[in-house]
Amino acid sequence: MVVFTENSPYKNRAKFSAIGWTLLIFILCFLPGNEIPNIKIPFIDKWAHVILFAIFAFLWLCASPSNKWLHLFLILVITIFTGWLVEYIQGHYVSGRYQDNMDTLADAVGGIIGVLFFYVGNNLALRKYSQG
Repeated sequence: MVVFTENSPYKNRAKFSAIGWTLLIFILCFLPGNEIPNIKIPFIDKWAHVILFAIFAFLWLCASPSNKWLHLFLILVITIFTGWLVEYIQGHYVSGRYQDNMDTLADAVGGIIGVLFFYVGNNLALRKYSQG
C-alpha cells in the first residue's frame, strides 16, 4: 500500500515504469496498419485502448503520488490529451492507420479507471497508515 503514498520509496521505479509504458503505447500505436494482426474479437481494439491508458494514468500517479483533486485531474487531462495526440498522429502520419474518435473515448475511459484505481488505493493506504 505504500506505493500509493507521497512517501513511497517506489516513486523512481514507478517513474521508469511510466516512461516505459508511455514508450510502449507510442510504439504499438504507431505501427503501420499492415503490421497489426487481425484479431476476430469484438471491440478488442477499444478494450486494448482502455487497458493501455488505465495503466498509463495509474503508473504516472504512482510516479508522483498525491490524493489532491487537482493533481488527479491533471493526470487525467494529460492521459486524455496523450490519447488524442496518438490518434491524431495515427490519422495524419502513420501508414494504414486512421484517427478514430472512439479510440480517444476509450483512452479517456481508461484514464478515468486508472485514476479511480489509484484514488481508491491511495485512500486505503492513508487510512491504514493513519490508524497505525
